[in-house]
Amino acid sequence: MAGLGGGLTAFGRCTHAVVRALPESLCRQALRSVAGPEVDFARAEREHQLYVGVLRGKLGLQVLELPADESLPDCVFVEDVAVVCEETALLTRPGAPSRRKEVEAMKRALESLNLNIVEMVDENATLDGGDVLFTGREFFVGLSRRTNQRGAEILADTFKDYAVSTVPVHDSLHLKSFCSMAGPNLIAIGSSEAAQKALKTMQQMSDHRYDKLTVPDDAAANCIYLNIPSKGHVLLHRAPEEYPESAKVFEKLKDHMLIPIAATELAKVDGSLTCCSVLINKASE
Repeated sequence: MAGLGGGLTAFGRCTHAVVRALPESLCRQALRSVAGPEVDFARAEREHQLYVGVLRGKLGLQVLELPADESLPDCVFVEDVAVVCEETALLTRPGAPSRRKEVEAMKRALESLNLNIVEMVDENATLDGGDVLFTGREFFVGLSRRTNQRGAEILADTFKDYAVSTVPVHDSLHLKSFCSMAGPNLIAIGSSEAAQKALKTMQQMSDHRYDKLTVPDDAAANCIYLNIPSKGHVLLHRAPEEYPESAKVFEKLKDHMLIPIAATELAKVDGSLTCCSVLINKASE
């Protein structure tokens, strides 16, 4: 496959992040898979500001922060509306119709970075970025309530240098609700039966053997790996006060700079760490 030489050594490299401020409408109107306590907006904002502060201040990324839109209660979850790999950005067609207008602000942001933009215009396709796991070698796409086969096919057409395999997702919102990359060859995976079954599918689909990091809590398996030249391996993971047993597993990663981040409030509306940013590695002009 073309593109692997540079791709793997650069896996996790990142220069820019696109994030979006929280609308107050999130508290009452954001989509959620289960009913539960209302989001505490002030606390959610604090947690999100800490997250953005880590990307900008601690890791030195150039952060594009889009304004909140009260008519789009889920707009903070920018990951779902764009998949960026190298210099190409695929603007998705989110599975929830109420979220489709979120793509407009993301398109403007990605245009400002001069990326090659592909728009998903097929009305039979749905794709949420939360269902897309890029390993540096290949893509796994979760077929879920939000992402269908046609969406996966368009992703494969867009990123032709990489193999694309689909993985059924039954008991979770997205594929990355229970897994993510924790390093260049390392898949973080939850312990539930559904998560382990999905991992088995990924292993069968791939001609590559990945290492795995199994954590007790599915939600904690959603983490953000970055390879920052001045910092080395960096891992943003859920805070010990949220998932103490999973945090102990991450603490065994001695080669990583570990940054715990709480996402208690956004988790009430199915949010996780990867949801809140689109990470981009821009080649120097």
